[in-house]
Amino acid sequence: MSEAANFLLLERARLPDDLRWLAEKYPRENWQGHANIHGVATMWLQRHDMFRELGGMLTNGIGDYREGRLTAADFARWFAPRLNHFLGHLDGHHNVEDHHYFPVFAQAETRLKRGFEILDADHHTIHEGLERNAEAANAFIKTLQESEDRQRFAADAYADENGRLIAMLTRHLADEEDLIIPLILDRGDRALGID
Repeated sequence: MSEAANFLLLERARLPDDLRWLAEKYPRENWQGHANIHGVATMWLQRHDMFRELGGMLTNGIGDYREGRLTAADFARWFAPRLNHFLGHLDGHHNVEDHHYFPVFAQAETRLKRGFEILDADHHTIHEGLERNAEAANAFIKTLQESEDRQRFAADAYADENGRLIAMLTRHLADEEDLIIPLILDRGDRALGID
């Protein structure tokens, strides 16, 4: 991993200023009215909104269980399919980005190459978080037939892992959008070869 990619996910408030020149040219509040906000750009934002929504659902669901609004059995039935959907789709999305989109974007605008290295490094960090999240979730689900104390301890451990994952994902999605959407708006899908 290059030195440029060591701009750590949970230690940054946003992308470095030298990578934000297109985000300043195309501010987020103007994206929806732009002529090039269609195709891949729209799909990208919709997919990211789905991840934010699913992450929020999982966070709220574990909160409902911890507050006693869901029984262990009801929570397990509700939780497992949503968690699997979230983790599987997020991992698949990152693979497509790493192997297809990021190389195309980095080649199209070489001044942003370091930004795509940062995003790629984020994906590795998030993947580790996905694995920890899945392990904590599985450990928690196994305790649902055990004592209430063990369930609470495992629920707390999962909530901590989920909180870390959601914090990483929130920062990463915003930074990725700030790098990619302005590039698409500036060049257009066709010129980038992604239509």
